[in-house]
Amino acid sequence: MIKILLAEDDDSMRVYLTRALERVGYQVSAVDRGTAALPLIEAERFDLLLTDIVMPEMDGIELAQKAAALAPAMRVMFITGFAAVALRAGKTAPDAKVLSKPFHLRDLVAEVDRMFQSEDQHGRL
Repeated sequence: MIKILLAEDDDSMRVYLTRALERVGYQVSAVDRGTAALPLIEAERFDLLLTDIVMPEMDGIELAQKAAALAPAMRVMFITGFAAVALRAGKTAPDAKVLSKPFHLRDLVAEVDRMFQSEDQHGRL
């Protein structure tokens, strides 16, 4: 089973994304900030870091950079509502996918599926 670590500071968005991803078969661990994600990355293996970019304490870009040192095989997808920040994220982590808010859940699931080439594995939202 593909394991996703979700770092999202907005409570309702975090719950919403977790439920959507779990509903289609992903295992999700969710935290409310980047500093809470690092101990999990050190303790467990995740296939994907799905992180908001703009968060308190540690932004998603810094989190992705630190995560890359701890777990180089883990893939990264940024989610953000700020276009300029999305451009910076793409330059900072060129292999990372950037998904701009607002997005439909089916778009998120499709992007995650594409990352793992398992698009046919999940039902539709």
